[in-house]
Amino acid sequence: MSAAAETRPAPTRDEGSLPSLTIEGSRATLRLNRPEVMNRIQPEDIAEILRLLAGIEADPAVRVLVIASTGRAFSAGAHLGAMADQAEGRRATGDQAQGFEDFVDRVEMLRIPTIARLHGGVYGGSTDLALACDFRVGTPAVRMFMPAARIGLHYYESGLRRYVSRLGFNNAKRLFMLAEEQAAEELLRIGYLTDLVAPEALDARIDAIANRLGELAPLAVQGVKRSINEIGHQALDVAALQVRIAEAKGSEDLREGLRAFKDKRKPVFQGR
Repeated sequence: MSAAAETRPAPTRDEGSLPSLTIEGSRATLRLNRPEVMNRIQPEDIAEILRLLAGIEADPAVRVLVIASTGRAFSAGAHLGAMADQAEGRRATGDQAQGFEDFVDRVEMLRIPTIARLHGGVYGGSTDLALACDFRVGTPAVRMFMPAARIGLHYYESGLRRYVSRLGFNNAKRLFMLAEEQAAEELLRIGYLTDLVAPEALDARIDAIANRLGELAPLAVQGVKRSINEIGHQALDVAALQVRIAEAKGSEDLREGLRAFKDKRKPVFQGR
């Protein structure tokens, strides 16, 4: 073997590209674009997603966000290679786990409702990303497990809170402490999935939920979302709740809803 052959670099695997965003009417779709590596979420992806979310928040016409991907898995979660480099002292560009936590928290507290489109495996940190969404629609192909205990990782605070507040103590303990794979039917039973549909019905069900959310009064939907999330985390800001109630009560949307009810027609809400 020649010296040139010995030093030739191994072929690299296509890791895909940054997440992308499309907007159609009142619906935005955020797509993870790394199917060859099971749509793992790399540090540069987090920065791009946060930038895209800021744009969504600034657009009052957008009323619902769908998070989707293609390939064998919805997502394998955080890039463990980057985390391993940091643990070994080979990387000093910020706390990878903290960056992922902040990103998922941002998704949870997004102003508009969110839907996770789960067509396949949901692993690691992406289990929390999906849990941070308001609706999680999956097919029988969905498999989920939280591998933190398998690799010696103590999970971050807000993720633990989401698991407990949404799934309960017993289910959170089982998922974290046993690190066992869960099938779609069990995920529906414990409330991890909000909808379980046949593969061919997945997009129709996503469309139905997104269209419904797009039709309803934005101030009411978005205000109630915020209040329910705060109650779930036992952190309800009562003063802010009262402000949201007052805004909805004095809104043109409420007057439109009442007029539409009286006229027996479908209301057209403007979010004001």
